Amino acid sequence: MNAEYASETTGEQNWNNINWNKVRREVRLLQQRIVKAEQKKQYRKVKSLQFILTRSFAAKLLAVKKVTENKGKRTSGVDHQLWSTANAKWDAAKSLNMKNYKASPLKSVSIPKANGKTRQLGIPTMQDRAFQALFLMALEPLAEATAD
Repeated sequence: MNAEYASETTGEQNWNNINWNKVRREVRLLQQRIVKAEQKKQYRKVKSLQFILTRSFAAKLLAVKKVTENKGKRTSGVDHQLWSTANAKWDAAKSLNMKNYKASPLKSVSIPKANGKTRQLGIPTMQDRAFQALFLMALEPLAEATAD
Protein backbone atom coordinates (compact mmCIF):
# COMPACT_ATOMS: atom_id res chain seq x y z
CA MET A 1 0.00 0.00 0.00
CA ASN A 2 2.79 2.43 0.91
CA ALA A 3 4.75 1.63 -2.25
CA GLU A 4 2.06 3.01 -4.56
CA TYR A 5 3.11 6.60 -3.77
CA ALA A 6 6.84 6.07 -4.14
CA SER A 7 8.51 4.82 -7.28
CA GLU A 8 11.23 3.02 -5.29
CA THR A 9 10.88 1.95 -1.68
CA THR A 10 14.46 1.76 -0.44
CA GLY A 11 15.31 3.42 2.87
CA GLU A 12 15.31 7.21 2.94
CA GLN A 13 14.37 7.52 -0.72
CA ASN A 14 10.76 6.62 0.09
CA TRP A 15 9.89 10.18 1.07
CA ASN A 16 11.83 11.78 -1.76
CA ASN A 17 10.20 9.62 -4.45
CA ILE A 18 6.58 10.20 -3.50
CA ASN A 19 4.32 11.24 -6.35
CA TRP A 20 2.73 14.24 -4.59
CA ASN A 21 0.28 14.92 -7.40
CA LYS A 22 -1.16 11.44 -6.97
CA VAL A 23 -1.34 11.87 -3.19
CA ARG A 24 -3.12 15.24 -3.44
CA ARG A 25 -5.50 13.88 -6.09
CA GLU A 26 -6.53 10.95 -3.90
CA VAL A 27 -7.19 13.19 -0.89
CA ARG A 28 -9.06 15.73 -3.02
CA LEU A 29 -11.30 13.01 -4.51
CA LEU A 30 -12.22 11.75 -1.04
CA GLN A 31 -12.95 15.32 0.06
CA GLN A 32 -15.16 15.85 -2.98
CA ARG A 33 -17.06 12.66 -2.16
CA ILE A 34 -17.59 13.96 1.39
CA VAL A 35 -19.05 17.22 0.06
CA LYS A 36 -21.37 15.40 -2.37
CA ALA A 37 -22.62 13.10 0.37
CA GLU A 38 -23.24 16.10 2.64
CA GLN A 39 -25.20 17.88 -0.10
CA LYS A 40 -27.35 14.77 -0.58
CA LYS A 41 -27.80 14.62 3.22
CA GLN A 42 -26.26 11.14 3.37
CA TYR A 43 -24.75 11.60 6.81
CA ARG A 44 -23.72 7.97 7.35
CA LYS A 45 -21.79 8.09 4.10
CA VAL A 46 -20.15 11.36 5.21
CA LYS A 47 -19.02 9.71 8.41
CA SER A 48 -17.69 6.63 6.66
CA LEU A 49 -15.85 8.72 4.06
CA GLN A 50 -14.28 10.81 6.82
CA PHE A 51 -13.20 7.57 8.48
CA ILE A 52 -11.64 6.38 5.22
CA LEU A 53 -9.90 9.72 4.67
CA THR A 54 -8.38 9.93 8.15
CA ARG A 55 -7.00 6.41 7.81
CA SER A 56 -5.74 6.66 4.23
CA PHE A 57 -1.99 6.66 3.80
CA ALA A 58 -2.22 9.47 1.25
CA ALA A 59 -3.83 11.78 3.82
CA LYS A 60 -1.23 10.81 6.41
CA LEU A 61 1.56 11.63 3.96
CA LEU A 62 0.00 15.00 3.19
CA ALA A 63 -0.49 15.77 6.90
CA VAL A 64 3.16 15.06 7.64
CA LYS A 65 4.19 17.17 4.65
CA LYS A 66 2.11 20.12 5.89
CA VAL A 67 3.55 19.88 9.39
CA THR A 68 7.17 19.55 8.28
CA GLU A 69 7.13 22.27 5.63
CA ASN A 70 5.45 25.11 7.49
CA LYS A 71 6.80 27.96 9.60
CA GLY A 72 6.88 25.90 12.83
CA LYS A 73 8.82 22.98 11.41
CA ARG A 74 11.83 23.67 13.66
CA THR A 75 9.75 23.91 16.85
CA SER A 76 9.47 20.74 18.90
CA GLY A 77 6.97 19.94 21.60
CA VAL A 78 7.54 18.32 24.98
CA ASP A 79 8.99 15.20 23.31
CA HIS A 80 11.79 17.24 21.62
CA GLN A 81 11.29 15.39 18.33
CA LEU A 82 11.59 17.03 14.94
CA TRP A 83 10.84 15.29 11.68
CA SER A 84 13.64 16.90 9.71
CA THR A 85 14.99 13.95 7.70
CA ALA A 86 13.22 12.16 4.88
CA ASN A 87 13.39 8.87 6.77
CA ALA A 88 11.84 10.44 9.88
CA LYS A 89 9.00 11.88 7.80
CA TRP A 90 8.29 8.50 6.18
CA ASP A 91 8.32 6.73 9.55
CA ALA A 92 6.06 9.42 11.00
CA ALA A 93 3.50 8.94 8.22
CA LYS A 94 3.54 5.18 8.82
CA SER A 95 3.11 5.65 12.57
CA LEU A 96 0.06 7.96 12.47
CA ASN A 97 -2.47 5.50 13.88
CA MET A 98 -5.50 6.40 15.95
CA LYS A 99 -5.21 3.17 17.91
CA ASN A 100 -3.95 3.94 21.43
CA TYR A 101 -3.31 7.59 20.52
CA LYS A 102 -3.40 10.10 23.31
CA ALA A 103 -2.47 13.74 22.83
CA SER A 104 0.72 14.85 24.55
CA PRO A 105 0.82 17.83 26.89
CA LEU A 106 1.68 21.20 25.40
CA LYS A 107 5.13 22.71 25.78
CA SER A 108 4.68 26.08 27.50
CA VAL A 109 6.78 29.00 26.29
CA SER A 110 6.57 32.63 27.39
CA ILE A 111 6.46 35.15 24.55
CA PRO A 112 6.63 38.95 24.92
CA LYS A 113 3.61 41.14 24.29
CA ALA A 114 3.58 44.69 22.90
CA ASN A 115 2.94 46.22 26.34
CA GLY A 116 6.10 44.65 27.83
CA LYS A 117 4.38 41.76 29.60
CA THR A 118 4.58 38.11 28.55
CA ARG A 119 1.98 35.51 27.75
CA GLN A 120 2.09 31.73 27.63
CA LEU A 121 2.11 29.91 24.31
CA GLY A 122 1.36 26.19 24.11
CA ILE A 123 3.32 24.23 21.50
CA PRO A 124 2.03 20.76 20.51
CA THR A 125 4.28 17.90 19.45
CA MET A 126 4.88 17.12 15.78
CA GLN A 127 2.62 14.06 16.06
CA ASP A 128 -0.21 16.11 17.55
CA ARG A 129 0.13 18.70 14.78
CA ALA A 130 0.05 15.94 12.16
CA PHE A 131 -3.16 14.53 13.67
CA GLN A 132 -4.68 18.02 13.68
CA ALA A 133 -3.81 18.43 10.00
CA LEU A 134 -5.22 14.98 9.24
CA PHE A 135 -8.55 15.68 10.90
CA LEU A 136 -8.70 19.13 9.33
CA MET A 137 -8.62 17.42 5.92
CA ALA A 138 -11.74 15.48 6.90
CA LEU A 139 -13.62 18.39 8.50
CA GLU A 140 -12.76 21.24 6.17
CA PRO A 141 -14.89 20.06 3.21
CA LEU A 142 -17.96 20.03 5.46
CA ALA A 143 -17.23 23.50 6.77
CA GLU A 144 -16.81 24.82 3.24
CA ALA A 145 -19.97 23.09 1.98
CA THR A 146 -22.23 24.21 4.84
CA ALA A 147 -20.83 27.75 5.19
CA ASP A 148 -22.32 28.98 1.92
